[in-house]
Amino acid sequence: MTDAGIKIIRRSSFTATPWKNGGGITHEASRVPPTGDAFLWRVSVAQIDSSGPFSDFAGYDRKMVLLRGRGIALKFGSGERCTLNGVGDWVEFDGAMSTYCELLDGPCVDLNLMVSNSLHTAARIERLSEPKRVAAHQGETTLIFGILDPLSLNGSAGESALLEPWDLAILKDCNAHLSQMAPLEDSAPSAVFIATISP
Repeated sequence: MTDAGIKIIRRSSFTATPWKNGGGITHEASRVPPTGDAFLWRVSVAQIDSSGPFSDFAGYDRKMVLLRGRGIALKFGSGERCTLNGVGDWVEFDGAMSTYCELLDGPCVDLNLMVSNSLHTAARIERLSEPKRVAAHQGETTLIFGILDPLSLNGSAGESALLEPWDLAILKDCNAHLSQMAPLEDSAPSAVFIATISP
């Protein structure tokens, strides 16, 4: 990809790496820079097979979306608790905070976005029922991650791509239109995780 444009990273190309604390496996989709222990941001999909503590990621803001499974309960060192019951539920928290993850009913899979505290991140779950314009303005990076349904992504330069569930699209200094693939009349809106990272 040039400095500007759309890059698609397929789920099949994610790289399996052990958790920082050795408690599981995460499948890394993208990180900047691509090598080294420290990174500015990282997108990964983690398999959680048993309850236990999360790794310490001091210096990072964490955003986590439930992708598969019957739910997890998070217990934070601050005393707060948060439960992700359904696919598409999400939470954001400080990576420095001690966090214990309890599986509610069997293994789960979650999406993780970790961004350095030196950067700003605006994230949301979009329920896509009609075409949506998604932009990455100058200096920004916008991430698009479809959760359950295939999506169509059409860039302003004429490029187009099909995003299968769990594929990652990275937009840099460009905009695109995102839509469901041939939705049925009574189909539910497609859940999409969208995050924009800026200096």
